[in-house]
This record gives sequence, C-alpha cells and structure tokens, in this order.
Amino acid sequence: MRFRAIWFILVAVVSPAPATEPSDWLLEITFRGRKIEGKPVAWNPAQVVLLGRDGRLWAFPPEEAVDFRKVSDRFQPYSPSEFRAILLRELGDGYDVSGTGHYLVAHPAGQRDHWAGRFEELYRAFVRHFAVRGFPPREPPYPLIGIVCRNQREFVRYAAGQGIAAGPGVLGCYANESNRIVLFDAGGGASRAADWRQNASVVLHEATHQVAFNTGIHSRLAPPPVWLAEGLAMLFEAPGVWNSNEATRPNSRINQVRLADFKTLVEPRHRPELLSDLIGRDRWFQTDPQAAYAEAWAFTFFLNEAHPRQYAEYLARIVRRPPLEPYTAAQRTSDFTIVFGENWRLLEARFLRFMNEVQR
Repeated sequence: MRFRAIWFILVAVVSPAPATEPSDWLLEITFRGRKIEGKPVAWNPAQVVLLGRDGRLWAFPPEEAVDFRKVSDRFQPYSPSEFRAILLRELGDGYDVSGTGHYLVAHPAGQRDHWAGRFEELYRAFVRHFAVRGFPPREPPYPLIGIVCRNQREFVRYAAGQGIAAGPGVLGCYANESNRIVLFDAGGGASRAADWRQNASVVLHEATHQVAFNTGIHSRLAPPPVWLAEGLAMLFEAPGVWNSNEATRPNSRINQVRLADFKTLVEPRHRPELLSDLIGRDRWFQTDPQAAYAEAWAFTFFLNEAHPRQYAEYLARIVRRPPLEPYTAAQRTSDFTIVFGENWRLLEARFLRFMNEVQR
C-alpha cells in the first residue's frame, strides 16, 4: 500500500473521488530525484497531475512520488523576479529577460526585446474578442513565458527538449506541458514593425494557443478536439481578428492561406459527413492535414462570424470537461449537437453558403 500513499492523502485531504476541481494548497514531492512544488490539479488511482509554481504540468503515477509533504495552505506562483532568475539559470549566459503586463520573454542578451509587446497586443485582442461574446477570459495566475532562441539550431534543440519536433520553416511552438512558447526570430529582431505580423503568422498561431490554454478558453487538463484548438489559433492569424483597430478592411478577418486551401481542397468535395467526422474524431488531421486544417479554420470562421454566442457557449461547455477522462466520439458529438443541433445537412448548407460569399 505504501506506493499509493500520495493518492490516499489526496483523497483524504481534498476529495473522496477523482478530482474535478483543483486544490489550492501547495505540495512538495520528489519525482525521479527532483524536488517539485505545485498544487494538485487532477488525480485518480493511476495518475496525479501537479501544477508547478512556474506553470508547468507534472504528471506521474502515484507510486513514483516520494518524500511528499504539504508545505502551504495556499498555492503561490513564482514572482516575476523569481521567474527571471529561473530563466536566466536555465538558459545560461547570453540571455536577458524582458517583461510586459502578462509576459516574460527571454531573448538574446544585448538585443532589444521585440516580442513581449507583440504578445501583449495579442493578449488584449484575445480578451476583447471573447468578452464581447459573453465569455470573458480569466487572468492567468502567473506570467506567460516566451523563449526567443538565438538561431534556428538552438530553437530546434530547445523545442526537442520540450518534446516537440520542429520541422523546417517552423518559427515557433507552444508546449502545453511546460506552458511556454518557444520561437526562433529569423530576423534577429530587426524586422520592421509593419512587416512582422505578416511574417510571423506561425508565432501568432502558437501564442494564441498559449493564451487560450491559460485564460480558461481551453483546458490544459482536458484538451479540446484538435479542430477546435487549431481553428481558433488559425482564426487569430488574421490581422483583422487580433489587430482590428488597425486592420479594418472587410477581408482582413480572413485567413487567406486557409481560405485558398479550403476553396481548392475541401469545398469541391464537401459533404455533411466531413463536418460530423471533424467534430467527433481527430483522424482527418493524420490522413490529410492540409485539408483538415483548412476545414477547421473555415468552420471556426463560420461559427465565430455567424453564430458568435453559440460558439462561445460551445467553448465554455468544452472547457468544463472533467480532467483525465477520455473524450469519446459520442461525447464530442453530443456536446456539439446540444449547442448547434443535430441536422448536419442543414448545418453544412448554411456553412457552405456562408463560405461561398467569403471573398479574398
């Protein structure tokens, strides 16, 4: 029984069943020789998940935790100064850390930070976008962390350390486990302010993931369907969505790359089953990713533009899912049809009619 002692403590102290709400107390454990401080946010007999003071998620079988003890009645994230010290120790010489209201960005020493302010712009636009739809995002409990690598080789190496294989042409990625966005600034921070938005759609995409997973739009413990997460990130690549004060032309809300893919790869062969399969399963992203991403953007764009309140209601429903539970195709379909109805043929007709009117 000793190997499950941490599980029994969690059940006795916090909840008599697998967790559906995180605790707010601070636990210290030793996991694979490393001391970790965090609050228990999800647990069952097979797995415990701690939210570290730096925003990292630690998931482990109960038997792998040793020397555990409750150290505080209240979870306290690291302060910005503690975060800075941690990042500088981790990255070593050659880095500085700059910050804004919600971000801390580690970047090459001596190079002016060109990213924290850009991320802050996106954050403000994201909050406004959902607030007016009746689904206001919540404040993250800690600074959001960005790592700007000095060159592509360093970026690929660092991303690999986060468990992400960064292929050719990739400028940035978001790691849900570490809760960091990692990017490679191909222009060395020298690109003009007027140009960076067009050249950094991938970075905007990953930064949107980070904001969504830290403000209660998505759950890090019960991730949404792939189409929902990726569709939202692609939505915010368009200047008219994330920078509507400056990008005011009607077509500025359109992701032109995904629209072209949709018109070419998906629209000519569309049928209602494509929508129901996208909602219920993720397999299309493995078999035909370019078409799947195009469909995910187009359908998200349709819902956000034509049914904004229902879209926000659906997001709110998904984010309330209990952690550490499988999300079956039947459950995914049920959650969607509760909000949008079961008539796939009618929904497809409305969707295609809407997209037919979308002009480049």
